Amino acid sequence: MAVKKNVKPVAKTKAGDAYDCRVCGYRIVVDHACGCAEEHVYLCCDKAMKKTSAKAASKKPAKKK
Repeated sequence: MAVKKNVKPVAKTKAGDAYDCRVCGYRIVVDHACGCAEEHVYLCCDKAMKKTSAKAASKKPAKKK
């Protein structure tokens, strides 16, 4: 008899979610959720972008030159 594994549901991308590149600092903010059931992975500099809150992303100070 097959045993069913407990699978953790993936978090869907929602409007307002923000993602930061930890290499170059590029930031994207989702303005429209697509509604599909699969998880999206955003890539920049050949690495997965880290999810952050949009509020925290907007409060980061600009880099001085």
